[in-house]
Amino acid sequence: MMPSLLDRLIARQILYSTLLVLNVLVALAAFFILISALKDYGQANFGLFEMVKYVVLKQPQQVYELAPIGALIGTIMGLSTLALNSELTAMRAAGVSVTRIVLATLKVGLLFALVILLLGEYVVPVSENMAQTGRASALETPLQKKSSGIWLRSGTTFVNIGEVLPDFSLLQMNLYDFDHRSRLRIQTSAQRAHYEGGVWRLQNVSESLIVGNEAVQTRRVPEEDWHSAITPDVVSVFAIRPGSLSIQQLHYYIGHLQQNNQDTRSFQLAFWQKCFMPLAILIMVLLATPFVFRQIRSGGLSQRVFIGIMLGLMFMIIHKSLGYFGALYALPPVAASLLPIVAFFALALFLLRRAARGQ
Repeated sequence: MMPSLLDRLIARQILYSTLLVLNVLVALAAFFILISALKDYGQANFGLFEMVKYVVLKQPQQVYELAPIGALIGTIMGLSTLALNSELTAMRAAGVSVTRIVLATLKVGLLFALVILLLGEYVVPVSENMAQTGRASALETPLQKKSSGIWLRSGTTFVNIGEVLPDFSLLQMNLYDFDHRSRLRIQTSAQRAHYEGGVWRLQNVSESLIVGNEAVQTRRVPEEDWHSAITPDVVSVFAIRPGSLSIQQLHYYIGHLQQNNQDTRSFQLAFWQKCFMPLAILIMVLLATPFVFRQIRSGGLSQRVFIGIMLGLMFMIIHKSLGYFGALYALPPVAASLLPIVAFFALALFLLRRAARGQ
C-alpha cells in the first residue's frame, strides 16, 4: 500500500526533526567520550589519531542508546512545527481524525525503530569491538587480540588466552616460556584459571618440558599456581560487555555462561532491553503526540521540547535504575526491562485520552 500525502508530510517532518535532535545529542555524547579519553592521551601509542578514531567508533553505540529520547523530542518538534504552520489545523478541518494522525506518526516510529534495531544488531557490535581493541592496542602494545585469542607477554613468557569470562576467569590458557636464547623451554596448557591471593590458579594443567633438542617430558596436575605480573585489571579490557553484543550474540553467550556457572543477570538484562528497544521507541513516539494536540497554539515549541527532554531523561533514568535494582533484588530481567515501557505506555494512553476530550 502506497503511503498517502498525509503520511509523507508527517514522515518527512518527524524524520528531519529526529535526525536533527540525534545529531545534537550524539555531539554532546561524543564530547563527554572525548573528555574521558583525554586522560589516556599521550600514553604509549594513544595519540591524536587513535583518540579520534576511538571517539568516532563509539558513536553507533551512542545513537543506539539515545534513540528513544531522540524519537520523543524529534516527534514533538516535528509535529509542533506542523502545528505552528497551521498544517495540523488544516488536517483537522479537512476531517482527518486524531487517530489517523497518530497512526501516521507511529508508521514513522516503526521505520525508525527498525533502523535502530538493525544498527544494534549489525553495526554496534563491530564498532564497539574495534573501539575497545583499538584503544587497548594503542595503550599497551604487547596486548593483542586475534582470531586465535588474546596474546600477552609477561617477562619471557608469552600467554595465549582463549576467553575472558565476566568474573575475569580465563578459559583455554597456553603459556610459552622461553629462555634467554629465545628457545622454548616449557609449554603449559590449562583449561581454566582464576585469580586468588595475588596468583593465578590454573586448573587441569598439562605441562611439556623440553629437554635438549628433541626430548619432551610431560606431566599433568589438577591444579597449579602461576605467578605473573598479569592481573585481572590487565585482562578486563577484553572481557565481553553486554551492551556491545547483538541480540543473537547475547542469546548464545548467556547459554555459554550458564554452562560455565557464571552470573548471567547483566547479560539477560541487556538481552531483553535490546529486544524491547523497538517497542520503547514506538512508545516514545506515541507519548509525544498528546502534547501537540492539547491546545495546539498554546505553550510554544520550547515548552514542548522542554517537557520532552524531561520525560526522555525520566525514561532513561527509570530504565537504567530498574536494571540495577532488578539485579540487586532478584527482579526477573524481562520484568525490569518491560516495566518502564509499560508505565510510559499507560501514561501515553492517559494523555491521549485527555487530548481527545480537549482537556
